[in-house]
Amino acid sequence: MRKNHSDSCPPGAHHDTDVIIVGAGPVGLFAVFELGLLDLKAHLVDILNRPGGQCAELYPEKPIYDIPGVPLITGEGLTRDLLKQIAPFKPKFHLGQMAIDLKKRDNGKWRLTTDQGTTIDAPVVVIAAGGGSFQPKKPPIPGIADFEGKSVFYSVRRMDDFRDKRLLIAGGGDSALDWALALRPIAKSLALVHRRPEFRAAPDSVAKMRTLVAAGGMKLFTGQIKALHGEDGVLESVTIKTADGEIDYPCDILLPFFGLTMKLGPVANFGIEMQNNLIPVDTEKFETSVPTIFAIGDINHYPGKLKLILCGFHEAALMAQQAFRYVRPDEKLRFQYTTSSTNLQHKLGVK
Repeated sequence: MRKNHSDSCPPGAHHDTDVIIVGAGPVGLFAVFELGLLDLKAHLVDILNRPGGQCAELYPEKPIYDIPGVPLITGEGLTRDLLKQIAPFKPKFHLGQMAIDLKKRDNGKWRLTTDQGTTIDAPVVVIAAGGGSFQPKKPPIPGIADFEGKSVFYSVRRMDDFRDKRLLIAGGGDSALDWALALRPIAKSLALVHRRPEFRAAPDSVAKMRTLVAAGGMKLFTGQIKALHGEDGVLESVTIKTADGEIDYPCDILLPFFGLTMKLGPVANFGIEMQNNLIPVDTEKFETSVPTIFAIGDINHYPGKLKLILCGFHEAALMAQQAFRYVRPDEKLRFQYTTSSTNLQHKLGVK
């Protein structure tokens, strides 16, 4: 089901703008801010049904500690603040839509087409698609699709949805351990199942988990889930195969955290040079092999690249400078500071 966002455009229409941004994660959202300071308008296209990308979709309540000047913020909180920050520039969102085609028109502008029939023309395109379309790796359990969305979930959007529930978490990485520790205080009961005794998660998290298990605060099974039991998508129990035999474990909710599959999708067919499913860019403008097409955030690659949100913010700032030169070739680019420029402060609505 496709949800609507307050600035989301209905599918199927045609639009003209200055910059098309493919991806509405944190880096794509901040790109709107940097472009807006230069009076460049942006339309954003994202396959998800709300802004925020991976932050909002996969770990909205998980803490983020490395945003400069913000000691702690959640993925949901970061998305909310970025949307507030870019509100003065009135970006337009095309959510729940996949960018499937990009072609250069005779007038020099790009035309992007979505799977919903939306077309957008602009002289500049910015790919901020993260690692592409993230999809959870699903365990090979017979009939699991019947329970998905009702009692089997691959992400935690609201912790309170799992309050007073009997939870079973499957996996041995950071996501499994982090959510086991975070949800244990509010769950009626909680167990963790992993196929082997060793874990891939942070040692501190593993140590905390083992302490809780030893104290009786949660259960730990070494084995694999073989079957789900329940009716109409409502889970009642699961069968866990261990070295000692099979266990029928009662639970209300199963949270499998087996990692994500990255699918780049149609972006790979845009005629841009690719390298191991990433887009090589220069470090002056973050432009791709195709002039007027940029790539920022986790989707790009260059020597020394770090996949951090703060690095994507830096890339967005430099990208915007060159985008202005393409969109407004007859105008002089004036570099201004938001702290001292009354012009920029007026744009931001603070004067």
